[in-house]
This record gives sequence, C-alpha cells and structure tokens, in this order.
Amino acid sequence: MAVPKKKKSPSRRDMRRAHWKLEAPTLVECPHCHALIMPHRVCPECGYYKGVEVIKVEKE
Repeated sequence: MAVPKKKKSPSRRDMRRAHWKLEAPTLVECPHCHALIMPHRVCPECGYYKGVEVIKVEKE
C-alpha cells in the first residue's frame, strides 16, 4: 500500500477540504400556485407539472 514520505501540513489538508461545503437547494416558483419548489418536479402544493395536473392534492 502507498505510504506518503512526508507529512502533509494542516494548511494543505484544509485547502483540500475547502470545497466540501453544503449548498442550499435551488428553488423556483411554481407557475400555477407560486409556491417555491425544486425545479423539474411536481408541485406538492397544487399537483401541477408543466401546466398539467399530475396528482390530485386534497385541500385542508
């Protein structure tokens, strides 16, 4: 198994890990009910996708 000859400094280790951040999900407005939804998914509020009712959503 490969073993490093020299110890990596904490600075190098931390620079490597600098891109492990979490990103907030992208949200778009539903054109039918104007709720925030993830793109390319059926709206859980109204049940519409691309102007067509895909699922029936019961109103409370």
